[in-house]
Amino acid sequence: MKTLIIGVGGITNGGKSTLAKSLHDRVPNSCVIAQDSYFKEDSEVPEDDNGFKQYDTLDALHMDKMMTDVISWQRDPESFLKQQGQNLQCQSDEKKVFVLIVEGFLIFNHRPLNELFNRRYFMEIPYEVCKIRRRSRVYTPPDPPGYFNGYVWPMYLKNRQEMDSMTSGIVCLDGLKTKEELLATVCKEVNQEIEKLK
Repeated sequence: MKTLIIGVGGITNGGKSTLAKSLHDRVPNSCVIAQDSYFKEDSEVPEDDNGFKQYDTLDALHMDKMMTDVISWQRDPESFLKQQGQNLQCQSDEKKVFVLIVEGFLIFNHRPLNELFNRRYFMEIPYEVCKIRRRSRVYTPPDPPGYFNGYVWPMYLKNRQEMDSMTSGIVCLDGLKTKEELLATVCKEVNQEIEKLK
């Protein structure tokens, strides 16, 4: 049994989830673990001096639970897929490659997780586009006035700087390209990695 772990990170509203889901739809024996599924309860997330909830930090996430799920997949991806209700593509065991797609905005900032990735992709979009996309999304709880400029964007810059200082081998993707273009680029590379493992 062979495995491949792909990281799809990037800025808020940059297209991470869309790319991860599309990749999952195209890659046999794959599944997605999304970092957004591991946020702590709102009451557990502290506020900064401006009264903004500090969601854009690793402390706002149950990273221990996320790591437990990733390690569970690593140990037995076939059982993990079955628990998720996913069908396996029939192949002989020696040719079967299981692919985990981990998606999230801080996946490359968590060193134990980052060390597991075979391929790393980071979605980028400019400030103005990000702000427009963020405004068009509905969050629970909703973003308070001034949250994007006062917290979200500064934290993105801080987290990006930290990521760049501790991680190499990240392929940056232009989130302004079409979904089809982005998927074609990543799918081609992932399929090449799968073929190398067979």
